[in-house]
Amino acid sequence: MFKINANKNFDFETSLKNEIFNINGMDTDVDMVNLGNNRFHIIKNNRSFTAEVIAHHFTEKTFKIKVNNNIYDIEAKDQYDELLKDLGLENLNATKLKEIKAPMPGLVLKVLVNEGDEIRKGENLFVLEAMKMENMIKAPADLVVKKLNIKAGDKVEKNQVLVVLG
Repeated sequence: MFKINANKNFDFETSLKNEIFNINGMDTDVDMVNLGNNRFHIIKNNRSFTAEVIAHHFTEKTFKIKVNNNIYDIEAKDQYDELLKDLGLENLNATKLKEIKAPMPGLVLKVLVNEGDEIRKGENLFVLEAMKMENMIKAPADLVVKKLNIKAGDKVEKNQVLVVLG
């Protein structure tokens, strides 16, 4: 089960069981084909949709998805996220993070912060191009940029330390 929020405006619950989508408690017949390159073709209620994942941040469970030329900012929470929230521990992992590592090999297109900058959770730090997609890397918590190990044009490897936070 996932609680989904789209564009900070629409909330719904969804799950997938035996290849049947359930949305807000109702089973929904959806035919979906992966077209590659983060693109999908979907048929629901005899209507055709083209969807593309433009950006994703798996640890934050946030996505930017384009559906038939409309762009949606998606936040997903599972039952464990809800439990951590109920216990007041939802920011536990983010506050311990002291380094930002490259999630995949890529090219740094733009650095948006400087050493010494105070940053807020969710603030844009830099743009990383990987697999022909531009990924905006955001701050995991309210911290200070201690050291930048990158500049625009740098090629980076997976798990390379890009920014040191404090």
